[in-house]
This record gives sequence, structure tokens and C-alpha cells, in this order.
Amino acid sequence: MSTALLVGLGVAALVLLALLMAAVHVLPEYERGVILRLGRIQPLKGPGLIFIIPVVDRLTRVNLRTQTYDVPPQDIITRDNVTVHVNAVTYFNVVDAIRSVLSIDDYRFGTQQIAQTTLRSILGQTSLDDLLTKRDEVNQRLQHVIDSVTDPWGVKVTIVEVKDVILPEGMRRAMARQAESERDRRAKVIHALGEKEAAANLGDAALVLEAHPAALQLRLLGTLLELGSEKNSTIAFPIPMEFLRTLDTLRPPAAAGEAGPTVAPPRTVPPDIAPPAAA
Repeated sequence: MSTALLVGLGVAALVLLALLMAAVHVLPEYERGVILRLGRIQPLKGPGLIFIIPVVDRLTRVNLRTQTYDVPPQDIITRDNVTVHVNAVTYFNVVDAIRSVLSIDDYRFGTQQIAQTTLRSILGQTSLDDLLTKRDEVNQRLQHVIDSVTDPWGVKVTIVEVKDVILPEGMRRAMARQAESERDRRAKVIHALGEKEAAANLGDAALVLEAHPAALQLRLLGTLLELGSEKNSTIAFPIPMEFLRTLDTLRPPAAAGEAGPTVAPPRTVPPDIAPPAAA
């Protein structure tokens, strides 16, 4: 066998091995293969061992697992003209591998860009209070808008979460003062309601004690017992109100001549300035 023949066989074996390696592919469970044969789409391949025609077929691997994209921090002006620093995270996955290849050049880059623009647009239409207190509604609205755009690409956006909202320092101080004032207001209202209920209960207790005078005496003895149990040097000796009323009845009335109005004598007019008599 000549040397040229051996070289030819060796080259043929290498070419055959290269073609075989290019024709045989193994796709894992989470990937699918989209094949374009002479520019025309073929049925979806995978998972497992698949064969393609080298040079004629072009294979594109599509990952079906859920992918995450961390939206970089955005400076956003809310509807009430407050500048906030917001970042978010987006979770998406491919549900139609063929559409993800045919409908868009790069579905990952497209999903990332639409997530950024939608975040700025939706949060710009939201007030600061809604952004802080209604976070779930804002997240659902973001997810719905982004998913409606990526659905023709065969991409499903499952979750969009606003991770952090950074407020300016002045706004944070103002919100802290507002929260403190609100707590003070509620404390005063609760205290006033307590005073009102206490006054109502004291009024009911006064009616009961007025109907049963002996109950007042028992209450008085109980109060003295509580004071004595504290082992202090203060002695409280209550004076009944009936005793004070008795002292008022025993006070003598004022004498008739001691006090009385003084009547001024009538004023006389001198004769030299008396008015002339009528003719």
C-alpha cells in the first residue's frame, strides 16, 4: 500500500469523524433543539441523542429552565414628583422554543430591556404611598405588562419583584416625623377614649353608691385598708359630705341691721337758681 493511499485514508477518516461529531448531539432534559434545514424550520428535537445533517442543518439550543435577571437600579420620579432609587428582579422561562428563535434575535436581551423600560414606566405612574404600601399590586402589574410583551416571543414572565426602594434622606426624615405625629395622635385619642369610659363608669358607680349608702362606707374602709397595707406614715381621715352639709345648716343667718342698702337724701335746689314759675 502506497504512502499516498494511507494519507488519503487517514484524511478521509478524520473528515468522517468530524462529520460524525458534528451530526451527533446530546441534549439534556432542560434543553430543546431548534433546527433550521436550508433555512426552513424543522420539528423540535430533544431531549436525548439527536442527529443533524452537517453543513445543511443549523442547530440552536434553547434552555427551558427559569432564568433570572437583576434589573439594575433605576432613578424614577413617581407620580407625586418624588425621586426614588429602585431595583427589581425578573424571573422568566421559555415555553415555546421555536418562537423564541424565530420571533426575536435574542430573547434574553429583549426580556431584560423590556423589564427595565416597563419598570420605569409603571413606577412613574405610581405614587410613593402606593409603591411602599401596595407592593404586591405593583409587582402584579409589572408582571402582567412585561408578560404581555414577551408572550409572542414564547417567553413566560412568572415573577417580577421590586426588591428595594431607596428614598432621599429628607423624605425619610419627613416620613419619620409623620409617623411619629400619627402615633402621638392615636395615643391622645386612645387616652381620651379611656378618660371617657372611666368617667362613664364613675358616673354609674356614683349612682350605685347613692342608692346604697352602706356601699360607700365599705368602699371607704377598703381604701383605708389599701393605704395601711403599704406601710407608709400618711394617715387619711375622710370627712363625710353629710357632716359638711350639717355644718352649713347650723351656721347662723346674718342680722337684719348689719347690712342693708343706704338711701341717699333728696337733693334740694337753692332758691337763687330755682327755675322761674310759669306765667
